[in-house]
Amino acid sequence: MTQYVPSLKPCSTTPNTCDHASKVHEVVFFIAAYLVALATGGHKPCLESFGADQFDDNHSEERKQKMSFFNWWNVALCSGLFFGVTLIVYLQDNFGWGVGFFIQTITMGASVLVFVLGRPFYRYRSARGSPLTPLLQVFVAAITKRNLHCPSDSSMLYELTNSEKLEGRRLGHTDRLRLLDKAAIIEDGEYNGATRKNQSPWRLATVTQVEELKLIINMVPIWLNCLVFGIGIAQGSTFFIKQGSAMDRRVFKHFEIPPASVYTLTALGMIASVSFYDKVLLPYLRRATGNERGINILTRIGIGMVILIISMMISALVERKRLKMALQGKMMNVFWLAPQFLLIGIGDGFSLVGMQEYFYDQVPDSMRSLGLAFYLSVIGVGSFLSTFLINIVDYVTGLKGGKGWIGKDLNHSRLDYFYWLLMIMVVLNMCVFVFLAKNYKYKTVHRSTAVGDSCNGEKTEEMASV
Repeated sequence: MTQYVPSLKPCSTTPNTCDHASKVHEVVFFIAAYLVALATGGHKPCLESFGADQFDDNHSEERKQKMSFFNWWNVALCSGLFFGVTLIVYLQDNFGWGVGFFIQTITMGASVLVFVLGRPFYRYRSARGSPLTPLLQVFVAAITKRNLHCPSDSSMLYELTNSEKLEGRRLGHTDRLRLLDKAAIIEDGEYNGATRKNQSPWRLATVTQVEELKLIINMVPIWLNCLVFGIGIAQGSTFFIKQGSAMDRRVFKHFEIPPASVYTLTALGMIASVSFYDKVLLPYLRRATGNERGINILTRIGIGMVILIISMMISALVERKRLKMALQGKMMNVFWLAPQFLLIGIGDGFSLVGMQEYFYDQVPDSMRSLGLAFYLSVIGVGSFLSTFLINIVDYVTGLKGGKGWIGKDLNHSRLDYFYWLLMIMVVLNMCVFVFLAKNYKYKTVHRSTAVGDSCNGEKTEEMASV
C-alpha cells in the first residue's frame, strides 16, 4: 500500500529527490514491520510444532520420519529464502518495491489457502489448559514439603498407574534437583488411592510433573549458552552483507548482483548440509551408533558451533585482505565472501536444526510450541545482543579520540578485529557448552511400543531417551 496509495508514499515528489520520508509513511512502514515480527513470533513456533505433531512417537517408522521433519522444514525455509533474496530482490531493484511486496502478498495468501484446505487431514491434540500451571504447582508443593525427607527409593514417590488417565507421556525419574522430588512425596494419610485422588494438585504432584519442571530448569543454561551463538549468526545477515556492498559485485560485464543476494550462499550451504546429513550421514550414523538420531542433539549443535568459529576466522582474514586492497585503491570480488557465507549456512544446518529438535523434544509435551518459541528467541535475543555488543565495541574503541572498529565506512573501520573478538567469544562459549552437554541428562519417557511391528496388536512399555 505504501508503494501504490499516493498518501502513503514516502514523498509526494519523485523518489530520487526525496530527502525525508513523510511521518504517515514512517508510521505505516513500522506498523507493517512490527506486524511481520508479531506474525512470525506467533505462527512460526506453532506451525512447526504442529507439523512435528503429525508423527506418532509410539510408531517406530513415524518416529524416524519425525526426526527428519526438522531437516526438511529448514530446506523449505531456505528455498523460500533463496527466491526471496534473488528473484524478489531483482524485481524490487528493477521494477519497484511494490511489485516485490505484491508477489509476496499473493504467495502468503496461497500458502494460507493450502493450509486451510488440509484441515480435514491433520492430526489434532486436545488442549489441556495452561502448561505453566502444573509447573507452578510442583514448585509450590515442593516448598510446602521442604522439611520432609525424600525416600531413597523413587518408586515410593507418587505417580499415576497405567490404568489411570495420564495427560501426555510418563517421564522417568532422575536424581537431579532432588528438592523438587519432595512435591511427589506421599504424606501420612495419602496412602489410600481415593485420598490421593482428591488431594490438591498444589500439595501433591506426580513424578512426571516434577520431571517436567526439571526439564525446564535444566534447559535454562543451554538457552543462555546459545545466545552467544545467536550473536555470531546475526553477522550473516548484517556485516557479511555490508562487506559485500563494499566489494566488486559484477558477475558479468553488465550485470551486478545486489548485496543482499550474496546471502543466497548461506541458504545453499544450509540446504546442502541438511540434505547431506539426512540422506547420507544419518543412515550411516544410525547403523554405527545404534541411536535413532544418529548423534545426540547437543552434539549436533556443538558441530554447528565449531563451524561458526571457523567461519568467523575466515571472515576476519578476508576482511583484513579487503582492507589492504582498499588502501591500494582496489576492490575485491564479492565471491571472496563465499567461504564464510557457505560455512555459516553449513553450520546452521547442524546447529539451528539441532536447536529446533532440542527445544521441541526436551520440553514437556504440552509445551512444544513454547519450546520452539525459545528457539526463535535465541535468534531474536541474539540479534539484540549483537546490536548491544556493536555499540559497546564502537564506544570503547572510539574512546580518547581513537579510531573505532565499526564505522559507516568499512574502509575506515576494523571489522576484522570485531570478527576476531566474536571468534574468541564463541570459543569460550563453546567450552562452556561442552561442559553442559557432557553433564546433560536427556528426557526419558515411558513409551508404548507395538510388539512384532503391531502384527498381533500387543503392546509393551519401555523407557527411552529422546
